[in-house]
Amino acid sequence: METPNYIKSLLTPTTKQPQGRRVWSIDLQQVWLPFFTATNTMGDTAIPSQAIGCPLRLGYDKTGAVRFSQAGRPVIRVAKEIADNVRLVRDNFTANLLNYAGAVIRDNADSYKAQVELARKAGEPIYQHDKNQLDLALKAKVEAEAKAQAEAVAKAEAVAEAVAQAKAETEAEAVKSKGRKRELVPA
Repeated sequence: METPNYIKSLLTPTTKQPQGRRVWSIDLQQVWLPFFTATNTMGDTAIPSQAIGCPLRLGYDKTGAVRFSQAGRPVIRVAKEIADNVRLVRDNFTANLLNYAGAVIRDNADSYKAQVELARKAGEPIYQHDKNQLDLALKAKVEAEAKAQAEAVAKAEAVAEAVAQAKAETEAEAVKSKGRKRELVPA
């Protein structure tokens, strides 16, 4: 089985272009709009011209009022017709990837199994390293939390002791002052 050109083209790096609004992580202005214009031209889709002409729309809530994000900016949505067709392309793309993988598994089962085993063995040291690092980090976190909690308890006990001591001194002073006779000072 030979790898189809459309699969090879997916794996070929292309030049980096400036990015605008993205739909399904793909640039709307540079990719989706030219693609859907071409599919409309060829009669493969019937996306309304207004959706292609103005693909970004102001978002509204159920009452018809303009929606704002928590940051205070107006919510901008992609036109429903564009979003629906992007979803269709995404679903078909996923199906094509799975079909290709299935064909490779069917036609080259032994090579595929060997590749899976090779990948598993190659990934094992990384997995073990990350597992060890996570175990150490969790242990350090637990120790730090225990230390912080012990310090908080010690501080609370010290404050409680200081308050109790101050209260005892205040009460002792009150008892002493009750026992003294007060002298009136002439004015």
